[in-house]
Amino acid sequence: MPLVTSKNMLADAQRGQYAVGAFNVENMEMVKAVIAAAEELKAPVMLQTTASTVKYGTLETYFAMVRAEAEKASVPVCLHLDHGNSFELAVRAIKAGYTSVMMDGSQEDFEGNVAVTERVADVANALQIPIEAELGKVGGKEDDLEAEADTNTDPEEARIFVERTGVTSLAVAIGTAHGFYAGTPVLDKERVSQIRSKVSVPLVLHGGSGLSDEDVKDCIARGMCKVNFATELRAAYTGAVKKLLEEEPGTIDPKKLGQVGMEAVKQLVKDRIKVCGCNGKANEGKRAE
Repeated sequence: MPLVTSKNMLADAQRGQYAVGAFNVENMEMVKAVIAAAEELKAPVMLQTTASTVKYGTLETYFAMVRAEAEKASVPVCLHLDHGNSFELAVRAIKAGYTSVMMDGSQEDFEGNVAVTERVADVANALQIPIEAELGKVGGKEDDLEAEADTNTDPEEARIFVERTGVTSLAVAIGTAHGFYAGTPVLDKERVSQIRSKVSVPLVLHGGSGLSDEDVKDCIARGMCKVNFATELRAAYTGAVKKLLEEEPGTIDPKKLGQVGMEAVKQLVKDRIKVCGCNGKANEGKRAE
């Protein structure tokens, strides 16, 4: 089916108290793997590319790959710009065909974040493209952005931010981090409940890679409607390729490398879809937008 926006996906997830899995993709094999996993489990799915990924491959190339695979699938597929770092990039993504965008102004102070996010939201909302933003700072490293995980989202600030910017979903900081965790993460899960009581738009959990299934499920029960997974997909893909080269060092066919990487990513995505609880929910996301 054609690419869809995240509007119905996230609204249905919020209503049904599950989350949509959002998976960062870097190449054709990862695109195919994520959509194949969603197809097998009849799940709505979001594929994401960051600013550095589209710098590597271009917005148009990723859009073409995801659209081609989505059109062969029976489940709803959304293409999302993850951690858009400028107004210009977000607008370019929309023009290229992306069906959801994120403006990450979390490196700015509150007013600066409001200003740049509102500017993108004005364009996105006029074109009926959902827009995600981030308030607080999710720790770790995402592309060239680094943040300490000590600036959790204030619930009242979240309410004001959503009202002033017009965003349609909000990524919040509760102690998660991008990349793999050095130790066991301590999440302020009660903060999710507090933010949910103040904010009506769907909430987004960044830094899903490495969290326990129990932590993810608890966050979803408290109001998270979208969970991002990136680092562990890269690790699964690369690990499978390394294993093949160790076992068969004479392998030179890139297709063989891609096949094992693709299978590893597919299995991981299937596991994460089940944790999010969106397996079997594909039909809910097919409503007219």
